[in-house]
Amino acid sequence: MKHDDEFGALVGEPEEVLRIFESMPVMLAGLAGPRHRFAAVNRAYRETFERAGYVGRPWGEVFPEAAGRQLTEMMDRVYETGVAQARDGWRVQVANPSGGRVEERCLDVVVVPRRDIAGALTGVNVVTVDSAGRSPHPRDVTVALQRQLLPPGLPVLPSVRIAGSYLAGGTEDAAGGDWFDAVPAPGGQVVLVAGDVAGHGVPATAAMGQLRAVLRERLDATGDILAAVAAADRTAPGVPGGPATTVCVTLLDPADGTLTYCCAGHPPPLITGAAGTRFLALTGHGPLGTGSAFGVRRDRLEPGELVLLYTDGIIDRPGRTPAAATVELASVVHGATAEQATTRPLELLAGRTGHTDDIVLLAAQRIVPVPPLHLRLPCESAAIRQTRAALGRWLDRHQAGDEDRSALAHAVGELVTNAVEHAHPDRPGGTVTVTAELRDDGEARITVADDGRWRERTRPGDAGFRRDHGLGLLLAAAFADHLDVGHGVHGTTATIRRRMSRPARLLTAEPGGGDGCPAPETMLIVDQPRAPGNRVAIHGPLDTGTAARLARELDELTLGGTCELVADLSAVTQLASAAVAVLFDRPALRLFAPPGSVAHHVLETVHLPHSTTDPHPSGAA
Repeated sequence: MKHDDEFGALVGEPEEVLRIFESMPVMLAGLAGPRHRFAAVNRAYRETFERAGYVGRPWGEVFPEAAGRQLTEMMDRVYETGVAQARDGWRVQVANPSGGRVEERCLDVVVVPRRDIAGALTGVNVVTVDSAGRSPHPRDVTVALQRQLLPPGLPVLPSVRIAGSYLAGGTEDAAGGDWFDAVPAPGGQVVLVAGDVAGHGVPATAAMGQLRAVLRERLDATGDILAAVAAADRTAPGVPGGPATTVCVTLLDPADGTLTYCCAGHPPPLITGAAGTRFLALTGHGPLGTGSAFGVRRDRLEPGELVLLYTDGIIDRPGRTPAAATVELASVVHGATAEQATTRPLELLAGRTGHTDDIVLLAAQRIVPVPPLHLRLPCESAAIRQTRAALGRWLDRHQAGDEDRSALAHAVGELVTNAVEHAHPDRPGGTVTVTAELRDDGEARITVADDGRWRERTRPGDAGFRRDHGLGLLLAAAFADHLDVGHGVHGTTATIRRRMSRPARLLTAEPGGGDGCPAPETMLIVDQPRAPGNRVAIHGPLDTGTAARLARELDELTLGGTCELVADLSAVTQLASAAVAVLFDRPALRLFAPPGSVAHHVLETVHLPHSTTDPHPSGAA
């Protein structure tokens, strides 16, 4: 045995120490100095993260994708204070250079100080355990339950831009009680709700779900915010964990900017815009279920300004007094858009100090309405592409969610295709007209009209029978909430209606993540030579314009149907009826479309057999 000057401890022979260090089943790393330069990592660490050249490099340089995700800050605190810190169930995204992919890992991390023989801090030791295979943590159960109880999306409205974020509590027992909602009201108004149930965990989540449902039902029925708060107040005493719940309910009329709000023990809304940032006055009422009487106050939102509702998790952050945290919140949202107001505080405030409680941020901004879309095009194949491009730009201006964009593009594409192919079968010419508007209640109404004649659907055995006849209307109806079709001597008019929404950011760990790559607008059929069999991946839109090419290439790849081919449809951005007809009656073709993909939705609708699990999960790249 000998004395080690750095660690100040008796250790064994170097070779034996190294063997023990290397064989430990947990990930071990020793970091030196304030920049946390790697001094040593064991085999488990190296094999898990597959990085090269650890020793001598700062931790942030080896893991640049983890910047701003609080682990560096935790190591800083341990190095500065000499006090060990730990966190369980930390979900982090780690880039794997060898595979070029980003993987999410669930880690238990302990950071402890390391001292020299004189007692001076020289660095930190990090012990990490991959906890992905363990039983679900109670916090994970709580967060999963809360995701199911929070609204699936926020309404897309013509005169108001709404955005929201929810960040689960930063400690294992903190998540569970916060919620938000945005409810369209008569006359183009919208009601915004932010609430916070006292307590944490599954009981708080259950109470939140019940109180949110009561408020939502009353707001849907009446739009009266006082009636809704009163109903929740009557309900709270009978809900375990319900009393002392705080809530802020705000009614915004975008026509003149009038704000009517009630704060039941909740922090007041914040208004920001070009003229400055200010907090509204409290309404002076206690939490739900405490015997308070409720009233409202009024204010006004100028054009371009936004109102921000929030819960106290963004105020009660470690190391900050409420006064300082309030000033910081006002500073980071000053002049922000609705999206920025619900992301900047998470990145610049919670990301810097950490957070212990749930955080909800909900913003609504007065905007200039996007004009309706009007197109009048020659009734020819180019109209399909032109309509898709124009509709995409119109939906972009509304910041529609990806699901609505895909659904409306499919539905309108099918209707325009029907007009192009069937309205003028005996003579060229004619026009197709497309109009789109977003109504005050968030419902998109899109009409496709032609000046041709209606054609009844052909049946097997009829002259000119095609399998895809009628599929267009079937798919249009599947992607819309309602489809109405009328026809007469002056042509055919089809109208689809769909209530639009955009997703809120529901975060279980640190904010972040990219927006992803835009969907390609060119069809690509890519061979996958590493697959164990004949396989291709198809990218982009499969519509009338690409159906003929798709048929030719599938025939070539299957040698006229004599050779089996797996077609991966994961990256298909549109699957129109003309392309569906190509996929039918090809017994050599095996289709793979994972759940949630555009292709899966269409194939399920038309009952075309396909696999939802990858037949070559390890060799398709």
